[in-house]
Amino acid sequence: MLQPDICVIGAGSAGLTVAAAAASFGQSVVLVERGAMGGDCLNYGCVPSKSLIAAAKAAHGGAADAGLGVRVHAEIDYRAVHDHVHGVIAAIAPHDSVERFEGLGVTVIKAQARFLDAATLDAGGTTVRARRFVVATGSRPIVPPIPGLADCDPLTNESVFDLTDLPPRLAIIGAGPIGAELSQAFARLGSAVTVVSAEPLLAREDPDAVAIVRRHLLADGVALIENASIASCRMEGGAVRLALGDGREVAADRVLVAAGRAPNVADLGLEAAGIAFGKGGIEVDDRLRTTNRHVYAIGDVNGGLQFTHVAGYQASLVVRAIVFRLKARYDAGLMPRAIYTAPELAEVGLGEAAARKRFGDRVSVQVAPLSGNDRAQTERATDGFVKLVLDPKGRLVGATIVAPPAGEMIATYALALAAKVPLKTIASFTPAYPTYAEAGKRAAVGHFAEKLANPWVRRIANLLKRLP
Repeated sequence: MLQPDICVIGAGSAGLTVAAAAASFGQSVVLVERGAMGGDCLNYGCVPSKSLIAAAKAAHGGAADAGLGVRVHAEIDYRAVHDHVHGVIAAIAPHDSVERFEGLGVTVIKAQARFLDAATLDAGGTTVRARRFVVATGSRPIVPPIPGLADCDPLTNESVFDLTDLPPRLAIIGAGPIGAELSQAFARLGSAVTVVSAEPLLAREDPDAVAIVRRHLLADGVALIENASIASCRMEGGAVRLALGDGREVAADRVLVAAGRAPNVADLGLEAAGIAFGKGGIEVDDRLRTTNRHVYAIGDVNGGLQFTHVAGYQASLVVRAIVFRLKARYDAGLMPRAIYTAPELAEVGLGEAAARKRFGDRVSVQVAPLSGNDRAQTERATDGFVKLVLDPKGRLVGATIVAPPAGEMIATYALALAAKVPLKTIASFTPAYPTYAEAGKRAAVGHFAEKLANPWVRRIANLLKRLP
């Protein structure tokens, strides 16, 4: 029988953050994990995918630089790419290891966790009665029930990074963030990639931004089949064949499923603990508490935004609540979102469509195309923009960026929203020259430039001009 202050279920980014922070504040912590330490992000998600994207960027460098007067022929050694990906994982793994957390004073149990009642957990034969529980079991890839798909040895994000040979032809089912990122990466590394999706590419993102990403995927050789159903999948002559609902067929050497993710709620005994959940995940309030007030659920398992930084932020809120009894509330609207295609697409707050739905035609939208940005011109990367969305009072409510460093640039606007920074501050700050950040300032200045066009403002300016 263990009786810690906190029992954390799941050693992904959310669970590890809670365990490390709580232990540093003198809390006794038990961490239960049935799989690999580091969870999805380290082993199957952010770390390997961004490592692969980095290799793809290097492979694409010669083609991208042709406009600069530089042409380089890239030779791809995919086994070396595989080694690079797993080398990065190995470099980061010690930070998430059992040894490190035991060194912090955390009791780590490698077993399946299952609630026995509202305050008791079984972990591989060890009984845990904690003052508070935190469920952070993450999510898993969804494999759609397509007839014959299971017989075609489909890849998911949990297996695709184990490939040591580049598939000559790769079919990807799904055109969400994972499908978009990996389709471009594999195409740049030399695969002939076809994406088949029941929805349009990046269907939940700003259409203007998606149009730019789509152009670049096509330019990199990705074949996009959008708004299409898959009737069946079969192996024939050593090849995977996807039969589409309209009679077309897609042939490939391997098929990768990137059709969304489902929260890991099975086998946890949530019913015994009085924790409400559904297909969308564990139900939580704005303080991330479940229907059992002694249990919190954070990260992918609560059905919210599926990003590592969101999981980490939710973890920090839970630590504040448990350790310091602070009533911190989670606001999803302040969380930045980034898709690491080339160019990157990043957003925070309300998109243009959502803002118009909330505020109607009183919304103001300011767009600064990268064609007007000197840094973008120097790098011949002018296909993009910074879009600022303002409410009827001229306050920033959202931002969308398409640019090579959009994931970095969005931080400015996430901070601005969180701190309620006035738009005039964004318009008056001075970024270094030449940088992509100047585009955001230009968008903010555009709002005030429109006001200067008002006849009354011009009359006042003319009157002031006459003063000695």
